[in-house]
Amino acid sequence: MNIDPIKTLKIVVEGPSLQDIIASSVSECSERSILVITSKIVSICEGRVVKIGDQEKQSLIVHESSFYIPPEKSKYDISLTITRNILIPTAGIDESNGNGHYVLWPKNPQQTARDIRSYLADRFRLTNVGVLITDSKTAPLRLGTTGICLAYAGFSALNNYIDTPDLFGRNLKVTKANVADGLAAASVLVMGEGNEQTPLAIVEDVPFIRFHESYPSQEEIEELYIPLSDDMYSPLISCAPWEKGKQD
Repeated sequence: MNIDPIKTLKIVVEGPSLQDIIASSVSECSERSILVITSKIVSICEGRVVKIGDQEKQSLIVHESSFYIPPEKSKYDISLTITRNILIPTAGIDESNGNGHYVLWPKNPQQTARDIRSYLADRFRLTNVGVLITDSKTAPLRLGTTGICLAYAGFSALNNYIDTPDLFGRNLKVTKANVADGLAAASVLVMGEGNEQTPLAIVEDVPFIRFHESYPSQEEIEELYIPLSDDMYSPLISCAPWEKGKQD
């Protein structure tokens, strides 16, 4: 697998559109490649920002999340949330590289992934091309951030190993490889978290990816997520002092 980060102009509020940024920054794209886009520039381009001082961050967190734990319950004064069925601090809201704004998650990243994939396929006359929109997250009991998929198009997000043999002929019973999150983690590591100014990347030489022209169905999108009642970590998560946020 090869990941090439792409340097862009500084992305600011009321600047160029996302498609214009991609048009000026991505000069070539080949068959069986994936364009990775950090969700922050998607949000900035679509105006999903709030100027710091215009609204309290915690009120934004409550509005954006399905469930939240008030920040006063955290040693670090950080509100942990469940937002779009992802366990994430502060509902994904971030100030870094926001130039004085809180940056919220994109409104509909799945539609954006579809639109950009169509644009790439048309512009470069491609059949097998993917798009991956990412963000960073933390994990319990592990220091540091890793990438996660918020939306994707053009490839299968999971590789199913159930009922296939392992090295010694034992059939696997539950294993599904999360391709989308794995690619997100690798790509975010390469794109960086600071002032690298590389919010795009091209992933190539990925033989384990199953590309397809059709967009992921709602069923395929939902397959990435586990209902809390079915999650193996439910005994821990369900016992937390959650309060109801504004999102369903």
